Amino acid sequence: MRKLFFLISALVISATMMAEDHVMAATHGASKPAGEAAPKVLSVSLSEAQDYAVKQNRTLKNASLAVQEAYAARWQTIAAMLPQVDASYSYSDYLGYSATLSMMGNEVKIGMPNVGAVGVTASLGINGQAIIGASLNTSAIDMKKIALEQSESELRGSVMSAYVSVLALQSISNLLDSSLMNIQQLETITQNAVSAGAAEPTAADVIRVRVNALKNSINAQQRNIELAMSSLKVLLDVPVETELVLTEAMENVLAPDRVLDLLGQNFAIENNLKYQLLQKNVVIAKKNVHMAGWAYGPTIGLGYNYTNQQYYGEGGMRMTPPNVIQLNVKMPLWSSGKRAAGVVEKKIALEEARNTLSETTDNLEIQYRQLCFNLTNAYETYLNEKENIEVSQRVFASATNKYRYGASSNMELTNASNDLITAQSSYVQAILALVNAQVELEKFLNN
Repeated sequence: MRKLFFLISALVISATMMAEDHVMAATHGASKPAGEAAPKVLSVSLSEAQDYAVKQNRTLKNASLAVQEAYAARWQTIAAMLPQVDASYSYSDYLGYSATLSMMGNEVKIGMPNVGAVGVTASLGINGQAIIGASLNTSAIDMKKIALEQSESELRGSVMSAYVSVLALQSISNLLDSSLMNIQQLETITQNAVSAGAAEPTAADVIRVRVNALKNSINAQQRNIELAMSSLKVLLDVPVETELVLTEAMENVLAPDRVLDLLGQNFAIENNLKYQLLQKNVVIAKKNVHMAGWAYGPTIGLGYNYTNQQYYGEGGMRMTPPNVIQLNVKMPLWSSGKRAAGVVEKKIALEEARNTLSETTDNLEIQYRQLCFNLTNAYETYLNEKENIEVSQRVFASATNKYRYGASSNMELTNASNDLITAQSSYVQAILALVNAQVELEKFLNN
């Protein structure tokens, strides 16, 4: 019996150490080294920015820690079904007291010496609900992993939107700078003509108004770039003073092949994260029904107790056996309908979960078609606006050259300048709409 006890104890200690090592290693891997300094300059492509955000983002770290918590909870449930071992030591001093026994009219005094006792108890209890509870913990881990994947997908999409916003605004700012240089040259030429008496003063005033309008647009774009850059820094979890350098070109991000590839993919509903979560919800609901049913099942317990007493002095009777094995079976008989109501409640919850899954399955196909329509529409709008800004740029350049040689009026130059600013604003909106539509479809397809 002692060999059996020590064997059980060794197995329990080994399993416990393995579980603790697993949890500690996972937690250590999810934590950020203390004292890690943020870089002063961070140069990243789009994919590098997304990976950096996944590594640094605190919300995502919490989602990862939630997975580790689920692992720890499962181990607690499993460990409760494994042998539990306790050790004890006690010492009793009776201060010289002797017990008196009457035997056939004679009194016999029995000394009660001091006694020390060492005890070890091993117990094991298991029932159907505990086993299903461990299975429920496994399903909970799967749901936490899906939630983590959702959070990562959301974060990557947000980083892409913020990254492209900065690129688009920087592109428009460069175009405005080029337009400003051209019109400032016209302002100088017109001012010289006014000074020589070859042009009316109002001509220079009109050009100056256009110069100021372009400067205002450039200043607004710079503020928008700073705001978009700050949003990207928040997603990357870097300080405000860190200088971000975006190394990706707009042409690589807005690749037509990628858009067409997304539109050409077949919708596999089993890859959709929302569908996966609802599927797991149905699985958990089924297991809850089984757990409620096992409330009618027995609980089996096995125990072993070892006691070693040591008397210090003469006398004393060893009344406690050194080795005891216990086996007990507990069977529920009557609970006034409590267990039956619990089964009915879980069955209703299972039916609700199935209905939600069925409804979502039907809606996901419709949602997929809508997202494809949104991406197609955004892509076509982007192509049109890209062409419009190229045309507006050429018209403005032509109007500038004509005005320089006196072949066009102030009104023509003003209209061309206004059309260019409008086209640039529409182009930025088209880029953002395209990126958002692409991100939404990628998240839906779990790409």
